[in-house]
Amino acid sequence: MLSQLVPPFPGRPDQPEGPMDTYADLIECEDVLLFANAAITSTGQREFHSGASRQRLSLDFLHRYVHGNYPDLYAATLALDINDHNAAMIVRNLLATPGSGDGKLIAWRLGRMSPPRVYRLFRELRRDGVNNRRTRAIIRDWLLARPDLAFDAVKYRSAVKAAVRHAHLRLPGELGDFLFAPHSRAKYDTPVLEAWRRAHYDKKALYELPYTAAEGFAARHGIDRKVFLERIEPRLTRLERLRLTESAKSAGVDSGADLAAMPLVRVASYVLSLPVAERTHEHVAALRSAAARVAGARRGTWGTVTAVLDDSFSSFGSPVKRHRPLAVALACHYLLAALAGTYQGLWLSGRADAVRVRPSGATPLGQRIIDALETRPDRLVIVSDGWDNAPPGLAAEVLRVWRRKLDPLGEVGIVHLNPVYDAGRYDVRRLSASVPTAGIRDAEDLPALVELAQFAEGRSGPAELRSYLADRAAGLEDRVAGR
Repeated sequence: MLSQLVPPFPGRPDQPEGPMDTYADLIECEDVLLFANAAITSTGQREFHSGASRQRLSLDFLHRYVHGNYPDLYAATLALDINDHNAAMIVRNLLATPGSGDGKLIAWRLGRMSPPRVYRLFRELRRDGVNNRRTRAIIRDWLLARPDLAFDAVKYRSAVKAAVRHAHLRLPGELGDFLFAPHSRAKYDTPVLEAWRRAHYDKKALYELPYTAAEGFAARHGIDRKVFLERIEPRLTRLERLRLTESAKSAGVDSGADLAAMPLVRVASYVLSLPVAERTHEHVAALRSAAARVAGARRGTWGTVTAVLDDSFSSFGSPVKRHRPLAVALACHYLLAALAGTYQGLWLSGRADAVRVRPSGATPLGQRIIDALETRPDRLVIVSDGWDNAPPGLAAEVLRVWRRKLDPLGEVGIVHLNPVYDAGRYDVRRLSASVPTAGIRDAEDLPALVELAQFAEGRSGPAELRSYLADRAAGLEDRVAGR
């Protein structure tokens, strides 16, 4: 069971057992939470306040530090909603270290990751010379569990070929021939392989291939872009439809993308990529539908919620993560509206129409938090990169006074969700020591992150954190089993 894969905290024979957490225990808990925030938010890419090289260097240090000091918990973080970039780094480090981590948890996590990311990981393992028996078995089992390996062989041919070689696999029949001697057969019995063979000389055959493979053949045959998009449309995946929406529109073709069925942050990113004047009620409806799907049975159960949402200039992100922080804030806005019984969203800019937000201006978090607290909500959620600068430090002072003087019993639950990793701090930037902060990348993770943030308040220690990780793993197992 996955719940059994989350190990207990390493024992310390030199310390007495008891209900009280030692200072070392609390430091350990804080280190793991810091790493979890980084693993959720950072992808090693350029952010608004730091370049890609600094991001990668900072993230690599964190992985080495946590893996070296808390190896069991390092492996256990695979059960959290960390992003694929960090999950791949963890798996690579675990496989490179004999006896590190549990093979079943690693295999489960690989099953959740996108195929291109997994194939990229296998290439990195080959580059680093990680080829122990456990690694070969994990690669073999993952490949054999693919629903259509022949389809993968066409869509990711070089990656599949590299993985097969690295795992020392012998693929019987025509699939092995396709990878290593593709023109040795006059005909393939597998339809997708035969379509690939015919597509070299038959234009019709390319429309039986996955989009990424068909696009290359279309360019080789000089097929008009509009004609190609119209005929390949049935073969597009959901995300391919979304990515091609604008280019298809310029070619006079409807990509057929169903925005409401897309992941919530992807819908928000698409809406923000449009000029403000082109954002319509249809986009609002898609955001609301996607948020309602994520909320599920929790819809309307969170009581009175007020959110402070950052649409300052830094929410632009960077050229490689364009509008990502703002997209997370916009997605959280609609999700919180679905979760709450009564909801109010306060944007830093003062805009009332959320779908028309854009990155602009300074970050007056302090004043907006005052406005939010005046509504006396059951829960206050702040979604911001934490760069409070109008004036600097006001938000921290407001939160300190509120917690110590005005609401010492914590009647208003406050949590800060930060979508941006601060490479210089090795963590997401925090607003106040009196308010828990958690990193966030996808709005779908918001309910779980609000739970995780409680450990950052210092009220819960390592035992509770271990129990939380075990519960998370058990819940993930139920989801995989369809229970």
